[in-house]
Amino acid sequence: MKHIHVFKLNGHPGVTNRTNFKTIGKTKVIELSRISQEHKLSLHDLLEVTFHPDKNIAFRAPRILENLFTIIPLKYVPNIAYLLSRIKEVKHANCQRHYVKIIMHITNANVPQFITDALSAIDLEPVIEQCFDWMIDPKVKVAVKVFSGDVLFNLRHRYPWVKKELANQLKFLMQNGTAAMQSKRRRLLVNLVYL
Repeated sequence: MKHIHVFKLNGHPGVTNRTNFKTIGKTKVIELSRISQEHKLSLHDLLEVTFHPDKNIAFRAPRILENLFTIIPLKYVPNIAYLLSRIKEVKHANCQRHYVKIIMHITNANVPQFITDALSAIDLEPVIEQCFDWMIDPKVKVAVKVFSGDVLFNLRHRYPWVKKELANQLKFLMQNGTAAMQSKRRRLLVNLVYL
């Protein structure tokens, strides 16, 4: 993989594709994730890359971050609070997608207990607020809106007020949108009633 370069980020090894950002696909993300693991790139440092001013660089880091989080979540649990504390600062649309997707995964009812335990010590109201903001912002991409709805659904038991507010937002948002969005919102509404 001639385009992959190992570099130092805040004194720690990291990975980037310096010459061909637009062609990085899932296979390369998996390889970069492997290299990140080998070089023990900290989650904290990888998170910092997601705020890079060049959106092509910033977008790659959360893809790797998401991949690492799903492969070895136990290793990254100590950094969950930091990841969640930066949610409001995520401005690049593609980064929003990966951040909210990670949060959707870690708030799912079926996550390992060590993740649930870590989350129980964290105030998730700022995350909830951001997810609602993304759901109603017309400039936010559809995938971010969908994953935000899933995060809110996942948090409805911990924060009971979310259930009613989410139902109201879904009803309002169902007035517009594609057929796929309508279907997803309808499914969430039904689940809110029965689950």
